[in-house]
Amino acid sequence: MDIFVLLATMLTCFVIGMPIAYSLALAAIAGAFWMDIPLEAVMLKISDGVSKVAMLTIPFFVLAGAIMAEGGMAKRLVAFADVLVGFTRVRGGLSVVNVVATTFLSGISGSAVADTSAIGSVMIPQMERSGFPRVFATNVTISASVQALLVPPSHNAVIYSLATGGTISIISLFMAGVVPGLLLGLALVILCLVIAYRDGHPRGSAVPLRQAVKISVEALWGLITLMIILGGILGGIFTAIEAGAVACVWAFFVTMFVYRDYRWRDLPALVHRTMRTVAMVLTLIACASSVGYIMALTQMPAKITAFFLTISSNKYVILMLVNMLLLLLGCLVDMAPSILISTPILLPVMLKLGVDPVHFGMIMMLNLGIGLCHPPVGAILFVGCAVGNVTIEQVLRRIWPFYGVMFAVLMLVTYLPVLSLWLPHLLGL
Repeated sequence: MDIFVLLATMLTCFVIGMPIAYSLALAAIAGAFWMDIPLEAVMLKISDGVSKVAMLTIPFFVLAGAIMAEGGMAKRLVAFADVLVGFTRVRGGLSVVNVVATTFLSGISGSAVADTSAIGSVMIPQMERSGFPRVFATNVTISASVQALLVPPSHNAVIYSLATGGTISIISLFMAGVVPGLLLGLALVILCLVIAYRDGHPRGSAVPLRQAVKISVEALWGLITLMIILGGILGGIFTAIEAGAVACVWAFFVTMFVYRDYRWRDLPALVHRTMRTVAMVLTLIACASSVGYIMALTQMPAKITAFFLTISSNKYVILMLVNMLLLLLGCLVDMAPSILISTPILLPVMLKLGVDPVHFGMIMMLNLGIGLCHPPVGAILFVGCAVGNVTIEQVLRRIWPFYGVMFAVLMLVTYLPVLSLWLPHLLGL
């Protein structure tokens, strides 16, 4: 009955449209009342949820990503990707440029929605002018943006680390996402080439040498941000938190003094938008901490583990069931609250089955990322449609091959743990 009160309150709040953070807090309060737990304990858990030093990683990386995404980095990365792809003159080259440019920006922004907006605003009109269908260009942009949820510095990897109680290091999750993220990008490139040859999409064109050198030098300033983040952490120069702070300073310097595309008077608005995003995320984390506390008292994780084990003792069967559950959750609830709600429940199940928690983090990221590309709550889908100026119905009629490719990569990541764990183990993490 304790679990029923907690979940019923939470779901009722969701259904009536209450913000998710407040729904979680009210569910925790209702559970505390029912179990006769002092409300002070719930308030302390809310406070403890955002009292971790590791929490500083989120605002630093969000701000650095916002500065680089809005400050001219996106169009330079697109131009650089065009240089890399253009000399092959492959059919459908611009769609490949879209995926490659998104890969680069993902390693800087850490946000799928930011990538969709930044790359889409540049690539979708350019692809349409070159003869690509606008809906196809939008679908490429939407699906390629999922890479940002996997490759470092993924904001959601930080949230997953916090949802595990800080038991999983952020840098381990960063490194674990490199191979799955690149694998997803490669799979999308192959799909784009297949569709290009089937539908006769235009070929790419080579960039003149002098222009290619100029473009590469300009893009290098931004790519150094990625080297700062990963090189600094792996080299032991600074922690993940310090890497975020240094990335902010570097992003500001490059945007305002090197590229100089961004106006000083627009900077306060950018910082304000970033702080709003950070405030929403931290509020979610704080309220989810209180729900996790009540869940632990009701022994929900242990009961969920027992339930899954009554269905099957086969690890692979349960992994498929968990995938189905996460795909459904990703379609119905936004990513950050999905991670915060499901991690305390499902992680004990995975640990019982011997699944590495870092590996499970990648499974969760990819599942929920696919959900962001699907209605009714798909943030990437909605932003992509808005940027591409197409309807959701038009996109959904043509996006199924992209869903298929993402699901195939999900199966590989799920059943081949080496894809996620090889790089962290190689680096001794």
